[in-house]
Amino acid sequence: MNTGSNRETHESASSASPESTGSTPSDAAPEEERHVSKAPAFIQARRGLHLSWQVGVFIVGLAVIAAGIAMLVLPGPGWVAIFAGLVIWATEFAWAQVVLRWTKRKVSEAAQKALDPKVRRRNIILTSVGLVIAGALIGFYLWKYGLVLPWNVKK
Repeated sequence: MNTGSNRETHESASSASPESTGSTPSDAAPEEERHVSKAPAFIQARRGLHLSWQVGVFIVGLAVIAAGIAMLVLPGPGWVAIFAGLVIWATEFAWAQVVLRWTKRKVSEAAQKALDPKVRRRNIILTSVGLVIAGALIGFYLWKYGLVLPWNVKK
């Protein structure tokens, strides 16, 4: 099973030179760099130990992401923890690196869209309208029922 780590030996990767494949470096399309496991060399050298390392990285990343999901409804930096879990997974798994790149691209696009003057103007108008409506509702409630502080409640 290919988990995206560098299980291929370095000798076979270096033996495929451009001369032996019939292409020149100038015709080669710019490829993204291959995902390389961040595990220490002595762990990568032993298959069982490397698999254990990957399971450990997966469990730690999963725990961080689960904590981030919990922090979306509880106090805490939920999205930061979710992205941190993705970064942990991306150290060992190519699919997580792809998801992390996609997420970074989408966040950058959203930030650019939020800085667009038309979008900012619309957001400011919607926020102002919402605050006026909330103020009117609070004013109506206070006019109708008054303000009774907790320490002035009659028993």
